[in-house]
Amino acid sequence: MRIFIAGYQHETNTFAPTLADWDAFNAGHTFPAYRRGAKLIETFKDINIPVGGFIQAALGKGWQLVPSVWAGATPSSYVTTEAFERICGDICEDLREAVNQGIDAVYLDLHGAAVAQNADDSEGELIARIRAIVGEAVPIVGSLDLHANVTERMLSVADALVSYRTYPHIDMADTGRLAAKLLERRIALGRKEKLHYQRFAYMIPLNAQSTWMQPAKRLYDELIASDAANNVVLSFCMGFPAADFAECAPMIWGYGEKAEMAVSALFASASPAKQWDPGVLPVAQAVAIAIERAAQSDKPIVIADTQDNPGAGGDSNTTGVLHELLRQGAGKRFPNRVALGMLYDPESANQVHIYDQKEHVVGVESAQSAIKNRVIDLNLGTAVPTFTGVLSDPPVQGSFRIEQLSDGVCTYTGPMMTGVTAHLGKSCALNIEGIRVAVVSGKAQLLDRELLRMVGINAEEMKIIVVKSSNHFRADFTPLVADSARDVIVAKAAGPMAADAGDLPWKKLSPTISPSLPV
Repeated sequence: MRIFIAGYQHETNTFAPTLADWDAFNAGHTFPAYRRGAKLIETFKDINIPVGGFIQAALGKGWQLVPSVWAGATPSSYVTTEAFERICGDICEDLREAVNQGIDAVYLDLHGAAVAQNADDSEGELIARIRAIVGEAVPIVGSLDLHANVTERMLSVADALVSYRTYPHIDMADTGRLAAKLLERRIALGRKEKLHYQRFAYMIPLNAQSTWMQPAKRLYDELIASDAANNVVLSFCMGFPAADFAECAPMIWGYGEKAEMAVSALFASASPAKQWDPGVLPVAQAVAIAIERAAQSDKPIVIADTQDNPGAGGDSNTTGVLHELLRQGAGKRFPNRVALGMLYDPESANQVHIYDQKEHVVGVESAQSAIKNRVIDLNLGTAVPTFTGVLSDPPVQGSFRIEQLSDGVCTYTGPMMTGVTAHLGKSCALNIEGIRVAVVSGKAQLLDRELLRMVGINAEEMKIIVVKSSNHFRADFTPLVADSARDVIVAKAAGPMAADAGDLPWKKLSPTISPSLPV
């Protein structure tokens, strides 16, 4: 078989301050930069993302792959019209050429929560354009992120879609392989499988969605058991609760003769709202609890700065948690054993690198001691507009000791995105009053300990670690802590990503969907 493959990955927070323009898809910060043609297979075949799993499965089955485009950008606000049309245009141009030579199916590596300036349901729009080119007879299958806001158009136009089953997403390549299985089922049947779906009437907070915790852990166990018992393929997308369009809500769907029964049973188990309370704390309380517990534990305490999560549309540059750590003297209590990352501040990182070049003295005992003896005055971080209409906390003004410089190149070794290389530009570790801050020039969610190690911070040696993340950090950081129920604390500091979607100024959401959990 000849399979046309392409990818389009963006998680859109329509309330966030920064657009995803064409440059964002070429930056290569936490996703590989824009790929087209044979480079797609070379880049992705051995890494833990869906297209990598699909490529491995396809090659194992002897399928011939016709690679087109893979485009991914760090989560942010809307995908610009220009970027969306360039991506779609390249995919459709390649597809027309492939159809002329003959193809048997299309595989798409999609996120499912991308909103473009000119298309609220941009994945549905892309799938529809592809369908118009290939016709009804050619199967279209796709993989989706667990945070996809799945639309009726996406389900009706595609032959089959399947989503991740873990958050943090450690099963991305597995999902690509599952998409290949769905394609085999579709081809063997000779027509679309029976489809059934049910949508939630409310949004699930991001911080309640981790499959490392209940109720999500239990529900995905039920999903997998139902697949085996009923010969169905179910998906449960808990949704991304910050995309202002009509169909932003969780969805359960499935394929197979028993799909209606299986979907209805899982929906009955998943839909009671009380089980989804996320337990987010005000930042001052979160820091105070972390300091208290760190004094009693020989393992780190982790604080998640969820409202500045660059994996959810934040820019990873706010300073609310850093200000609170300084106010409560965390670095003085545990000198050099409190770390925060990743703080996106390319201007400060550049100043540090320039300062280092000017001040470095040849002949000192060692380059490392020279770095540690240099101090620079900075305004670190950024005050950004938040969903409340006011700015976040101001930059931290002070004298920072330079600990280590880095080129920002880091290959992930943790369970999520294993093998992906991030290119974050000029980076450094700075120290202020015993608090170590990992500063970068590219946006990256702190989901892998190698990001800290890149600037000389060993997470294993810390007492408190602040991660700009909501849940993805759990795969690599939770094993460090003594008790995940106590020692992973979610803090609510001012930022652009609302921990409670009910705080956001919705305009387009269907009146049948509640952004907050029902009381």
